[in-house]
Amino acid sequence: MRTLIQALKTKELRKKIFFVIFLIIIFRVGSFIPTPGVDYKAVHSCVAAATQENFVGLVNLFSGGALLQLSIFALGIMPYITASIVIQLLRVVIPRFEELHKEGQSGEAKLTEYTRYLTIGLAVLQSTTILVTARSGQLFAGSCNKQVVPDSSIWNLSVMVLIMTGATGFIMWMAELITDKGIGNGMSILIFTSICSSFLPKLWDIGYKDGQWLKFGIVTAVVIFILIFVDYIELMQRRIPVQYTRRMIGRKMYGGTSTYLPIKVNMSGVIPPIFASSILAIPTLIAQFGNPKQSWVGWVNTNLANTTSTWYIVLYLVMIVFFTFFYTSIIFNTDETADNMKEYGGFIPGIRAGRATSEYLKYVVDRLNTVGSLYLLFVCLLPTVLIMVLQLSSNLPFGGTTILIIAGVGLDTLRQAAAQTEQFQYEGFLLKADEASAAAELNK
Repeated sequence: MRTLIQALKTKELRKKIFFVIFLIIIFRVGSFIPTPGVDYKAVHSCVAAATQENFVGLVNLFSGGALLQLSIFALGIMPYITASIVIQLLRVVIPRFEELHKEGQSGEAKLTEYTRYLTIGLAVLQSTTILVTARSGQLFAGSCNKQVVPDSSIWNLSVMVLIMTGATGFIMWMAELITDKGIGNGMSILIFTSICSSFLPKLWDIGYKDGQWLKFGIVTAVVIFILIFVDYIELMQRRIPVQYTRRMIGRKMYGGTSTYLPIKVNMSGVIPPIFASSILAIPTLIAQFGNPKQSWVGWVNTNLANTTSTWYIVLYLVMIVFFTFFYTSIIFNTDETADNMKEYGGFIPGIRAGRATSEYLKYVVDRLNTVGSLYLLFVCLLPTVLIMVLQLSSNLPFGGTTILIIAGVGLDTLRQAAAQTEQFQYEGFLLKADEASAAAELNK
């Protein structure tokens, strides 16, 4: 709270905060504007009867409920997220992408350009899929018999796809504006806004609408506990000491300093739960187009469509552990880190530079990943257990992914705000010192 008050007192930061709030308002308003060609009354009645527990429900959560309403912002930030993750994963497969990553700022700019192109392509694909499933009623889990898109002509569907794709590009532009001219990561802030807009009203409905105030109190207390626990773990890091040797470059001596290499306990962030939820939701999405009388369709609907079933929980936990190690190995290359340390004359005390350093870093990262995966399992499993014990509605967006995003984005944004606040405070101190010295010179 003190960080927020100090930020509001600073003129530059106050402008950035109001700028971010303005873009968030535009983002939320666009989530309620229906796409031209959609029967809004039919969509509203279908949303009231729909129960989403699959990939559609996950995308709807990230869009702040705009997907099921078929608004112009129906796709939300999801295509941008998917494109960013795909470009990161392709660094392992395509050597050119890895070379661009090592080139620094110019290479990252090129990768960002590729991410934008892929975002538009995914937006076209996803908007087409959404409209096709909406026409068949499968978007609402087969609970809607009304025609939400009255005009099914190719021209009308093409215009709707164009509008949704253009809106996705506009959201991507807003996210980059927040990152460049605001506070925090724009993509993360928009996701945070979407999740809170869905989570908080449904949480309040437990007590106000259903009259179950005891369950509301228990869920609220657990949410606060998990948020504090997540913030504590996300700030934990293993600091590996690094010593740099003295080097003579020209006539100057460089190096000879001691520092440390910080490695977070949870380096993979929220990616493992998102990947696990998305992959487990694909069979459910495919089963919606199958014959309900077939055995495999019945098995998928019984075991994978239900997030509290034994099969779903076991597969979900196994995938979280796998993606924790897999994604960490992509974003933190121990060989590259060891080579960079060796190039600049750095070494870990007691460990030889080069291959031995890489093996030591891999050993440390694997141990931290073990703790991080257990941490993710606890955070992701606790909401499911609570829903089962309290017999809450499974439509409540109360899961590990939700909590991790809310806590992680909030913590990261506050840290950036605090850093910028200190920066402006130091500038003010230096300006006052210069004014005092100038006044002293005039008095002389």
